[in-house]
Amino acid sequence: MLQLADGGLLLPMHRTGDQWAQAGGAVGIRRPERVGLPGSSESCTGSSWEVDDCPESYCEAPCCAPSCCEPRCCAPSCCAPAPCLTLVCTPKNEYLLTVVAEESDALLLGLRYSPTQMHFLFLSEDAAGAWQTRVPFRSPALVDGQWHTLVLAVSEGSFSLTTDCGIPVDMLQVAHLKEMRNQRLEPILAMRQLRTLRFLGTAGCLRLRAPGSFGAKRDCTGHRGRMADVPFPATLSVQGARFFIGSRRRAKGRFTALQGLTGKPEDNEVLKYPYETSVKVTLGSRPPCTKVEDAQFWFDASRKGLYLCVGNQWVSVLAAKERLDYVEEHQELFTNSETLGIEVFRIPEVGLFVATANRKAMSAIYKWTDGKFISYQDIRTHQAQSWSHFTIGRKIFLAVANFGPDRKGEEFSVIYKWSHRKLKFTPYQRIATHSARDWEAFEVQGEHFLAVANHREGDNHNINSVIYKWNPRTRLFEINQTIATSGAYDWEFFTVGPYSFLVVANTFNGTSTKVYSHLYIWLVGTFQLFQSFQTFGAADWEVFHIGERVFLAVANSHSYDVEMQVQNDSYIINSVIYELNVTAQSFVKFQDIPTCSALDWEFFSVGEDYFLVVANSFDGKTFSVNSVIYRWQGYEGFVAVHRLPTFGCRDWEAFSTAAGSYLVYSSAKEPLSRVLRLKTY
Repeated sequence: MLQLADGGLLLPMHRTGDQWAQAGGAVGIRRPERVGLPGSSESCTGSSWEVDDCPESYCEAPCCAPSCCEPRCCAPSCCAPAPCLTLVCTPKNEYLLTVVAEESDALLLGLRYSPTQMHFLFLSEDAAGAWQTRVPFRSPALVDGQWHTLVLAVSEGSFSLTTDCGIPVDMLQVAHLKEMRNQRLEPILAMRQLRTLRFLGTAGCLRLRAPGSFGAKRDCTGHRGRMADVPFPATLSVQGARFFIGSRRRAKGRFTALQGLTGKPEDNEVLKYPYETSVKVTLGSRPPCTKVEDAQFWFDASRKGLYLCVGNQWVSVLAAKERLDYVEEHQELFTNSETLGIEVFRIPEVGLFVATANRKAMSAIYKWTDGKFISYQDIRTHQAQSWSHFTIGRKIFLAVANFGPDRKGEEFSVIYKWSHRKLKFTPYQRIATHSARDWEAFEVQGEHFLAVANHREGDNHNINSVIYKWNPRTRLFEINQTIATSGAYDWEFFTVGPYSFLVVANTFNGTSTKVYSHLYIWLVGTFQLFQSFQTFGAADWEVFHIGERVFLAVANSHSYDVEMQVQNDSYIINSVIYELNVTAQSFVKFQDIPTCSALDWEFFSVGEDYFLVVANSFDGKTFSVNSVIYRWQGYEGFVAVHRLPTFGCRDWEAFSTAAGSYLVYSSAKEPLSRVLRLKTY
């Protein structure tokens, strides 16, 4: 689609010879040739755009014209002298389409094909004057005797060439196209060679799209039939400029239109604003979102959503109002042993993964392949509790929190680094920890940190947890700050405006699970106490945003005190959702939710709806309890909508693929995790 003033051309083409027809001919484009030496006949002198092509061409002695050759003799010695046939400059480059000014014969637009490149040429103009600009594209393979569709789109800041409805090839360049409205323009299509009359190829089905009209789906059919199969519209009129396509008769040098069409859009097309055609949209499966794709759009047909690449993330711009209908089991994921924690992450250009923290000596990484997680790599661990994936620049890391000692009786947690050569995670740094439960990676003011939740040292639960800071010089994590914790179970980092926060879930102080968990704020290079929350065996914090509102949910697991008699109902306890009150500059209780020894919260969204799923693990009698999905209902808060049978549920993770949205949960009581698919309507 060659866009003129945000319109366009669709040009399916067919080749049957060795090269495209040269300019000129009974029906074709002008042949940019230089005939004769200086002093040749005036009729052989090309215009400026014709002569400009010769430096990239080669010259050879011509084959004789039929009019001057005896039968079966086509040698120079048997040819009668003829003007303008002393030397012919035969270009390696052939014009597929040109648009010239009818009065001056000056090239305004041209699409030129060479064995290695396709060139789009146009006349540029600004206050300083006019000049010719050339935009090169790598030449598609067209020499196969088949019909091909070329779509050339031109906007203010970019050019895009699409061959046979494939992936567009983009060129970014500021265009100063000469204004061509209210001019008599003359497009010419390549058809056959002028002097040899040797048939070389055809071009058909030329369509000029009006501003904003959309016909790509209908046009993009990739004709591969005979010439007769392809309609050949000729005259089009768009925005006051009249276009002619037809046979240019050599004898008279005049142009004859074959038939006339108007520029009126077809029945199902709508004229829209001219600038709309300058927007590029990629279709198909989820493409990468990097600096190259920044500010480009992607339309996900399966989810009926339009997304914009911002930074390195696809941000939803327009999406169908997808609603959660029900949840179904998608995969039984058998693991090496009981799984305490799971981490879902992506590695660019490699794929989607899930890491399982298994109770026994071997944890595993699984890769999403053909709609399922399959085993990818085993890693030796020691009662692993959780994994944390993070990146520093181009480096990709995965840290495991080991709860138990190694074979030497030493307690170490390990940071692994992704090897782009081996396509595996390899050990990078060992850090001494004490019954580590969790790692939390985060960034503050351009510096990278890693916080470990040390649960206990021997029987002492009141110990320090540690925040490590990345040293760019040594490329290692080093101790930056220690914070006193009581049976620490989880760290959660988040930001509110310019402020950075870190909250710890304290579980047990040695005598009671009724302890304070603390929220810290980053001030003057360290985390300082901001607020305290009374919790009961807190196992997890989850921060989430709904609009401008900020929430913080804690999973309370157990109400226990050494001076109290153990009761079965002590596991059925309220977990709490807090909301940030900006006026009070603190989090206040928003909602109590009854839970059964809750160990994890996971926030996710489907369409415009927001959800929380809780990992209920034990009700005092059995580990076979329902975990619950709650939906945000505004004034009502979170309301239970789905109850999911689970067994010893420990952790939830939400993720999405091109096929849809999923939840995966781990079981701390059996070597089986489950992947659930969210069915929507």
